[in-house]
Amino acid sequence: MTLPAPKLPHYRRLYEMLRKQIIDGVFTEDDLLPSENELCAIHGLTRPTVRHALDALVNEGFIGKHQGKGSIVQKLPKGIGILSIAGTTSALGGKNLRSELLVKPYVKAWDDPFMFKLSETELNSGCIHMERIRYYNDKPIFYDINFIPNINVPRFTSRSFENNSLFDVLRNAYQVEIKGGEQKIRAIEASATISQHLAVKSGHPVLHLERKFDTNKPGFFIYSSIYCNTEEQAVYGIF
Repeated sequence: MTLPAPKLPHYRRLYEMLRKQIIDGVFTEDDLLPSENELCAIHGLTRPTVRHALDALVNEGFIGKHQGKGSIVQKLPKGIGILSIAGTTSALGGKNLRSELLVKPYVKAWDDPFMFKLSETELNSGCIHMERIRYYNDKPIFYDINFIPNINVPRFTSRSFENNSLFDVLRNAYQVEIKGGEQKIRAIEASATISQHLAVKSGHPVLHLERKFDTNKPGFFIYSSIYCNTEEQAVYGIF
């Protein structure tokens, strides 16, 4: 069953609309977005609301603000984008990206030991565990294991993540925005399980990323353990 999305603040509606237009190519690199006055007039919004939406796009690297010119669309990176707070779907545009669920979201206790230190609230609430393989041009590039705190995310386990962006679901359904984070990155040899998921030989070098994302909700962090096959795609990052 598809759950109704909560009503979004006005700035978020404008942000989501402009963000989608940029990702879909309505506005491309070096294009000038409508002015603040024009956006106010078109959408019946106040100037602070419009500025809030534009600032969010600046923070995610979609646009740059230039004195005397306005908001100009920036070139979206063409690498994997796993290091970007904008997320993989935003980086690759979603057109040739698909996801396969290996383990559907379910509630469990946190792994012990865990890759990052957890708060008492997190430990007592448990986590939502989910595993996916991400494909780009039908080639597996990520095997990711996600850990979402089971705190104020009702019915999360009933949502569909087959070809859906985790960041988009968090943003649209729960108003959880990614603000930054920290990562541990190292090269490892693929185990039998990883080699099977990423279609590489056992022992093949892959990148292992352990990530902790800060959000706009105090004390609410998103965690992931990701194995990356970077043979054909570069890794870039804006953090």
